[in-house]
Amino acid sequence: SRPGRAAMSPRVPAAPLWARVAKLLLLFQLCASPPPHRCPSACICTSDLLSCSRQTLQRVPQALPPTATTLDLSHNALTQLQDHWLAALPHLEALHISHNQIRDLSPQAFHNASYLRHLDMSSNHLRAVEKHYFDRLVSLEELLLYNNRIARVDENAFTKLSGLRKVYLSWNNLTTFPFRSVQGLGNYSLRTLDLSSNSLSSIPVEELAALPENIGNGLYLHNNPIRCSCPLYLMLKRWKQRGFSSVKDFFEEHTCKVSDNVPRSLIKFLKYSHMFENCSAGPEDVHPVPFPGTVGQTLLLACNASPPAAATTYMWISPHHEPIKHPGNSNRSLEVYRNGSLKIAAAKPWHSGVYVGLAINSPHNFSRLCEVNVTVQYPKPDEETFSTGLTTLLGCIVSLLLVLVYLYLTPCRCLSCCKKPAPLSPPQECSAQSSILSATPPATDGPSRKVSANKHVVFLEPLRETQNGKIRLALSEDFPDAKHLKVLQLKSDSESISSVFSDTPIVS
Repeated sequence: SRPGRAAMSPRVPAAPLWARVAKLLLLFQLCASPPPHRCPSACICTSDLLSCSRQTLQRVPQALPPTATTLDLSHNALTQLQDHWLAALPHLEALHISHNQIRDLSPQAFHNASYLRHLDMSSNHLRAVEKHYFDRLVSLEELLLYNNRIARVDENAFTKLSGLRKVYLSWNNLTTFPFRSVQGLGNYSLRTLDLSSNSLSSIPVEELAALPENIGNGLYLHNNPIRCSCPLYLMLKRWKQRGFSSVKDFFEEHTCKVSDNVPRSLIKFLKYSHMFENCSAGPEDVHPVPFPGTVGQTLLLACNASPPAAATTYMWISPHHEPIKHPGNSNRSLEVYRNGSLKIAAAKPWHSGVYVGLAINSPHNFSRLCEVNVTVQYPKPDEETFSTGLTTLLGCIVSLLLVLVYLYLTPCRCLSCCKKPAPLSPPQECSAQSSILSATPPATDGPSRKVSANKHVVFLEPLRETQNGKIRLALSEDFPDAKHLKVLQLKSDSESISSVFSDTPIVS
């Protein structure tokens, strides 16, 4: 061996080829992978939750994180959803779009969302549920559509949703519903179908009775104006006996209408079930008769019907859907007489509404007699009191005018002479004193002249002196400016007046 070889370090073996290739592939993957998506500025992002709620968004944000499994877009201003907009969220399981302004959905709005299980589109402006809306959501389990404006549901809207468990359609404008579309779903997974608080006027009781019990337990029909019928009552009664939550939890909310005028004759027929055993309602349409009244007044409602049978009793349905039979309600504010009349004692504003009169025949079959629309208002101001006050005011005005006429237009101011006229010539004496007030005192003053102390009204008495057989008049000296006195002249004997003017001088 060569000198110095033992002092050299041992040689390191080379790495295997496969390890080198693995390192190169890892480095290439790190370099080629795209940068992670950033969270949109209007949203809050966590590992699997993306919340963009209450941001007044009009469009869905772009570049959503693909790791999100829950997306919250509620309480915004969204009006539409673009096609394939969920393609960026392959793991999405729950989508909340409630409280927006979406009116309809495009045919491919929910494509690429095969893992979506929960969809909340409540409180939007949807007007219908079309077939293509949710047919691609094959994994959907819960669908919330309450508080929209839905008036129609396509009969094939849920046929492809075999995993659907809960559907909420309450508080919409539904008048009918395709119950046949849920028969197949009931055999699989459907457990809740909420149709409460709509405008359903009739339901196919025979179809509902054939549904599986799991649907009956979660079929909510309360707060609908459904027509009263024996099959409906018997079906819900059977569901109640079985303890179905749809009837037990909303026992008093189940109502039916007796007449065709919705909702004036609604009655809580499950709460007062003893009155609707084997019931049947008359098909005729009765219009309510107006019946106005005032607060505190006693009202008596009566139906003009044919003479009843011996076993007939009467019942009224109040505006609050409460049946009232003889003798009346608990506080006796409403009383029912034997002849069927309804008495409202001391009417109040809350007594207003439509009262439906029914005749119940044995065995508890009833028929509608009449409908009375009671309107209780507060009394108007008393017209008689107003008229009396006006009459009193006019009387005062007339009395005041009479007093003024008496003071300034009195026919005879010579009271003493009018009461006791002179025996010789009463006409001349009275007429002379009442018709002439001289502005210039006479030349000769009488010895017994009397003047009143009042400065405004002058009372004169005849002078004892006469001239040529005529009476002379004198004016009180207390009126120095006598030219401003008003002269009142009463038509009297013409001879007396002419004699005074001809024989009695007046000095200017």
